[in-house]
Amino acid sequence: MAGAQTAYDQLDPPPIDAKVRPVAVMSLQPVAAAAAPAPAAGSVSEADLPDTARPEDLAALAKGARIGLEMQRRSTLLSDARADGAPAAAVSGDEATAQPVQGRITSTAGPRWGATHYGLDIANKIGTPIFAVADGVVEKSGPASGFGLWVVIRHDDGSRSVYGHINQAFVAADDRVSAGDQIAEVGNRGQSTGPHLHLEIRQGSTSGDKVDPVGWLRERGLELSG
Repeated sequence: MAGAQTAYDQLDPPPIDAKVRPVAVMSLQPVAAAAAPAPAAGSVSEADLPDTARPEDLAALAKGARIGLEMQRRSTLLSDARADGAPAAAVSGDEATAQPVQGRITSTAGPRWGATHYGLDIANKIGTPIFAVADGVVEKSGPASGFGLWVVIRHDDGSRSVYGHINQAFVAADDRVSAGDQIAEVGNRGQSTGPHLHLEIRQGSTSGDKVDPVGWLRERGLELSG
């Protein structure tokens, strides 16, 4: 009986003044809502997409691309036309035009000394590079009465450019040349009063009508520099 009482006493609650250990309280955190499932492939309508491909936007992009390509093309033509050292160049349409030589203009087309001067004279020292004014094919290269030596280039529009009094030529007949290619050097051959290039522009053939070279170059966008 005494043993039973002892067991019963072990089940009694602790005294009132006994220290009770605190019980940890768990804090509850909100649970994020599950993301909505993505729509099945093919279930999105055009109305659900942002309006970023309007016709006017596409047209503006296409125009910008065309302008960029055109600027790149013109830049390439100008660079090519000046690659050999031409003092100036211009682009009009699909063609480049190059200034034929660096120097001082001493005479233009028109009346001179009681006769008509048909060319443009640009003076510089012997050996100064001379460049093709435009794309074309060399028609003549060699001796010429009055000019001593000359080069004649037939251009794609049928006109001819004539380079007279040259010291020597670097091209031969049937050579294909581009605007700005060096073709000769300044000389003092033939009926010349000093080293210079005599440039003529002839229409249709070597013996065709002669036009003012300054005006012809200007029509192609080129203003001569000194």
